[in-house]
Amino acid sequence: MTEQKATNVHWHEGDITREHRANILGHKGATLWFTGLSGSGKSTVAVELEGMLSEMGVLSYRLDGDNVRLGINKNLGFSAEDRTENIRRIGEIAKLFVDTGVVALSSFISPYAADRDQVRALHEEAGMEFIEIFVDCSLETAEARDPKGLYKKARAGEIKNFTGIDDPYEAPPKAEIHLHSDQQSLEEEVNIILAVLRDRGIIKA
Repeated sequence: MTEQKATNVHWHEGDITREHRANILGHKGATLWFTGLSGSGKSTVAVELEGMLSEMGVLSYRLDGDNVRLGINKNLGFSAEDRTENIRRIGEIAKLFVDTGVVALSSFISPYAADRDQVRALHEEAGMEFIEIFVDCSLETAEARDPKGLYKKARAGEIKNFTGIDDPYEAPPKAEIHLHSDQQSLEEEVNIILAVLRDRGIIKA
């Protein structure tokens, strides 16, 4: 866990609770954490799910790996240490969204189990819903898709520390949702997620 450096700081509790915000929105907040190889389909599923939730009147927001690295995490690279800090920051941001009653759709390779477990613990300690979604896809299929041409560059030695090539990916052994994007349709994947959200009482529709 990252050390608290600032001293003489205290949490200031307000009068409006998480329950108040959920009542305003008509649904609860939760973090849906999409993890998987580059090209596995994480962002594709998240985008489709965001559209479906919007049609249902459920407020959600996508936190996407590249988007975040263009902003709040622009000072981080892809070393193991930077990857850990990248995920830590995203976990804190997702937690803020959940506190407002928003469904946070977090799409990150997040290759290390310890980093994902840290984000899970952060949510569980606050009594917040955290749903890990493993977007499973064979390396061969992900590399064949290669939507950004990253695998080709990694194979050519132009990109270092690339997950699946010269950096490991630790697959989650007990994800709440296990999708197989090389076997299931996009519609099937989204319906599986929506069913879990209904079962957990996060959405009512």
